Amino acid sequence: MGKRVRRIGVMTSGGDCPGLNGVIRAVTRTAIHDYDMEVVGVKDGYLGMLEGRFVKLRSRDVAGILTCGGTILGTTNKADPFRCAVVRGAKTAFENHSRDIFKNFNAMKLDALLCAGGDGSLRISHELFKMGLRVIGIPKTIDNDIEATDVTFGFDSAVQTAAAAIDAIHTTAQSHHRVMIVEVMGRYAGWIALHSGLASGGDIILIPEIPFDINMICDKVKERHRRGKRFSIIVVAEGAKPIGGGVTVRQIVKDSPDQIRLGGIGNKIGCQIENLTGIETRVAVLGHLLRGGSPTAFDRVLATRFGCEAVRLAATGKFGYTVALKGQRIVPVELKRAIARLRLVKKDSPLVRIARSLGTAFGD
Repeated sequence: MGKRVRRIGVMTSGGDCPGLNGVIRAVTRTAIHDYDMEVVGVKDGYLGMLEGRFVKLRSRDVAGILTCGGTILGTTNKADPFRCAVVRGAKTAFENHSRDIFKNFNAMKLDALLCAGGDGSLRISHELFKMGLRVIGIPKTIDNDIEATDVTFGFDSAVQTAAAAIDAIHTTAQSHHRVMIVEVMGRYAGWIALHSGLASGGDIILIPEIPFDINMICDKVKERHRRGKRFSIIVVAEGAKPIGGGVTVRQIVKDSPDQIRLGGIGNKIGCQIENLTGIETRVAVLGHLLRGGSPTAFDRVLATRFGCEAVRLAATGKFGYTVALKGQRIVPVELKRAIARLRLVKKDSPLVRIARSLGTAFGD
C-alpha cells in the first residue's frame, strides 16, 4: 500500500460538463471529514499541473457549488503533458514535458492525484501512472463514451438540455411546415443524439455509428409530407457522416494535441435536403449549450458518488484505477481497461431497435 495518503490533489481536465463541481465538493469533504486529509485543487487541469498552479481547498471553499455548472478549478482540453505545443517562428512543435508533472506533484507535496476527465484525460492519467504517478481517474463526459462505466456524469444534463431545445423547435417546425435540423455534440458516439432524439420524438436521428444516405433521409421527409406530416425533426450528432464519406471539419486548432474540431454537418445536410426536396429547411446548432448549465439531480448524485469513492480508493492505495458505475454500484476499474476502447452505440442496440419500431429513421 505504501505510505499513508495525507495530501491529495484534485483536478478537472478536458472539456467541462455539469457535475464537475459536485466531484470537487465530494472529494474535498470526504477527504477532510473521513480521512483527515489535506486537499489541493489544481487549476486548469493538466496545464495547472505542468505550471504548478494550485489552491488549498477547505470545506467552506466548496459550499454551495453542487448545483453550479462548470468547474471552480477551471479546465482546458489543449494540455497534454506528452504533447505540449511549442511555437517556433511560424511552426508549432510538440514536446514531451511529462516529467514536469512529477516535479510539480512533489513540489505540491501530494501523495495522490485525482483526475476528473474524459477518455483523453484518462489516457494521459494512465501513461503517467505507468511512469509512477499515484493517480486515480474519475470519468466525466457529456458524450457518455467511456467503456468502463455504464454512464458518465454530464451526459444526463446534456440530454436534458438537448431534449428541451428540440421540444421548443418542434412547435416552430410544425407552424412553418419546415424541416428543422438540430445538431448536437457527439464526435465518435451518438448517445446524446439518440437519447435526446428519442425523448423528443425526432423523426430522423443521425449518429456517427450509422453512416447515412442523403437520399434515404429525403425519402423519409417526402414520405411524411405525403402522409400529411408537413414538417420533420432531424437530430444529428456532429460526428455523423455519409456512407463512404468522412466527418465535417469546422476548424483546425494548431496548438492543440487533438487539432480537429467538428461542426457544420447540420448545415450541409440542410442544404442538401432543401435542394433535393424543395422543402424549406432550417438548422440549429446547440454546441456548447450542452456543456453548460446546472447539472440534473441524477448527475449531482453520480458526481458525488464518484468523488467520494475516488477518495476511498486513494486512502486504500488503489492507484491506476478509475471509479465507474456498474448497475447500481460504484466499482474500481483499471485505467488500462477503461481506455481500451470507446463506448459506442451498437447498430442493433435496444434503443436503436425501439426507435426504428416507432418509425424513426437513421438514414441507412
